Amino acid sequence: MDHEELRRVFSLDGRAAVVTGGASGIGRATCEVLAAAGAGVVVGDVDETGADKTAQEIASAGGRAVAHRCDITSKEDLDSLVDRAVAEYGRLDAMCNVAGVAADGAITDIAEDMLDRSLAVNLKGVVFGCQAALRVMVPQGSGSIVNVSSTAIDAPAPRYGVYSMTKAAVAMLGMTLAQEVGRNGIRVNTIAPGFTVTAFTSRHLYEPDGTLNQEKYDAFIEQMKKLSPLRLVGEPEDQAYLILYLVSDAARFVTGQIFRANGGQAMAW
Repeated sequence: MDHEELRRVFSLDGRAAVVTGGASGIGRATCEVLAAAGAGVVVGDVDETGADKTAQEIASAGGRAVAHRCDITSKEDLDSLVDRAVAEYGRLDAMCNVAGVAADGAITDIAEDMLDRSLAVNLKGVVFGCQAALRVMVPQGSGSIVNVSSTAIDAPAPRYGVYSMTKAAVAMLGMTLAQEVGRNGIRVNTIAPGFTVTAFTSRHLYEPDGTLNQEKYDAFIEQMKKLSPLRLVGEPEDQAYLILYLVSDAARFVTGQIFRANGGQAMAW
């Protein structure tokens, strides 16, 4: 294999991708990485201002991106998000269902509204995202879907039960859907990130006035490093690079799998 062939299999030139949760964290990094690989990206997020910022920064760097407000609890919003990709780029090659919400608390204490919210965003939103993408990908005869689960599916953790249950459902969704749509030339895979430094994972480390408690933050990072044999914590790009692999031709023989960029975290548990 020569260098040109290696570049080709990882290139997304001429392709289109939709990313939910693109305003921040893993979603934003995914938008940036896929755009850098050549894809036209639709940045979806309920945070319209954040999505616009991601799209503008990609465009400033020479990439192609547009922002589109999307509440993933709405099937209509997700259909509109995918339609935007077709309108802008004429196709849809990658659907990355990244957006998610936390659900902290013991199962015995979880209120019905939090349970409903967690199921609506973390599970129904992913199902709706897959359905929206498949409306385009099945007739097209190609495409790659990547859903985001969590290392929390690998070991029970007190106070994270509802979150873990929704993410375990996402993992099963990916395996089942891969079997259902493989005949249409569509691949479906799941990533289960380990601890990755984002606002989502650092949400408990802020003061009531919104400022970061640096002492708590530093102690938390050191604690998370101990969960990894590498003594590292993840960055959003670590997950985005894995997603790039999964939506590229380099992964043409890969479907129905759960991939863990987690620094060995689950193994250490």
